Amino acid sequence: MSVAAPTAAGDGPRLKRTLTLWDLVFYGIVVIQPVAPMGLFGVVSVEARGHVVTTILIGLVAMLLTAISYGKMAAAYPSAGSAFTYVGQELHPGLGYATGWSMVMDYVLNPLICTILCSKLALNYLPDVPYAIWVVFFACLFTGLNLRGIKSSARTNEILVVGMFVVVVLFLGAALRYLLGAGLTGADLTRPLYDPATFSWPSVLTGASIAALTYIGFDGISTLSEEAEDPRRNILRATVYTCLAIGILASLEVYAAQLVWGTWTDFPNVETAFVHVGRKAGGAMLFVILNATLLVANMGSGIGAQLGAARLLYGMGRGEALPRRFFGAIDARSIPRNNVLLVGVVALVGAFLLSFQLGAEMLNFGAFIAFMGVNLAAFTRYWVRAEEKTFGNFVVPMLGFLFCLYLWLSLRTPAKLAGGAWLAAGMIYGVIRTRGFQRSLVTFEVPPE
Repeated sequence: MSVAAPTAAGDGPRLKRTLTLWDLVFYGIVVIQPVAPMGLFGVVSVEARGHVVTTILIGLVAMLLTAISYGKMAAAYPSAGSAFTYVGQELHPGLGYATGWSMVMDYVLNPLICTILCSKLALNYLPDVPYAIWVVFFACLFTGLNLRGIKSSARTNEILVVGMFVVVVLFLGAALRYLLGAGLTGADLTRPLYDPATFSWPSVLTGASIAALTYIGFDGISTLSEEAEDPRRNILRATVYTCLAIGILASLEVYAAQLVWGTWTDFPNVETAFVHVGRKAGGAMLFVILNATLLVANMGSGIGAQLGAARLLYGMGRGEALPRRFFGAIDARSIPRNNVLLVGVVALVGAFLLSFQLGAEMLNFGAFIAFMGVNLAAFTRYWVRAEEKTFGNFVVPMLGFLFCLYLWLSLRTPAKLAGGAWLAAGMIYGVIRTRGFQRSLVTFEVPPE
């Protein structure tokens, strides 16, 4: 597996190191989105029997440990930050390829689950329009905009994130006002964290394996290593701070929502449960605002994710890991048209074949493989090969690996079977193309956000 080497001084133009620590943290929050747990709330609540806050906190522990490993590996590879690079260089090219192939599944599935969720949210406005019509509409919308080369600016993303924060504050304010008049007892206040009548570790861990989707995207901070001030310190700190900020905010959102709803069942629609909680807390106006916010956020994610997947497939085609004639082609506007159309078709067809929950679990299947790989890479570099071995360099990556492994194993069987089939197909293809990974295959260049 080939990995681009750092550019030596004087070899040519270099990116300017202008991003401060807080620039990196804000970027991480932009990528993850402050409303991230809202789309998962209903699914996780049902799966974990009401213990959504607990699942978010379990996921936070796993992600914080993994974030430290990402930060340490970004310090070792400041110009080529990505999971496949770390795993391929520190462990084995074949394992690096498996990590990269898992990332491909994540990129392809992201627009699919956004298509499903957008269609469900749109049904809240126009319930008489069939779900199938909304699926076709959003799949075609995402594809059409990407074929036209329409892209959002960084300023637009910043405005959207500020708007999301405002909506979160509005929800928390409405929830607090509602709860002050609800006459809650001490048992009511602790029930979202632990309910002895329904608590089950297998159920909570399965819920946590889905809730981890709340944090997906924090690893993108490592791709900014060449533009960050003091990347050897700030990439690690920004990654940890981002996970911590999202974890605290997400916990507050789902804790308030669970208290307002009062149960983990009877949602009008499990995929859009959070907006119905908003209606109960703040009336029809808050329902409309929350629904619109989630719809816009997931439209933006779906459009960006589809182009990101198309670019990743283009990089693989250009590197001849996939047939170059199809995947490595671009049109006159430098748009990988074939790949955009292919990902659009996958999203369209998949939205009829997969549920939002299964799609999210399959995405996490690939993400956990990358997270486990990065933790093992950090363990290998900073403990196994290090001249000076420290307790922290042993404990942190190993705990991160074990947490992620436990959550990965807690995924439901359908997700593991589907994800395993994808991984097996990719590994067989990779072995054939490289004669057992004896020659370079592809760099899995991950496109910037």
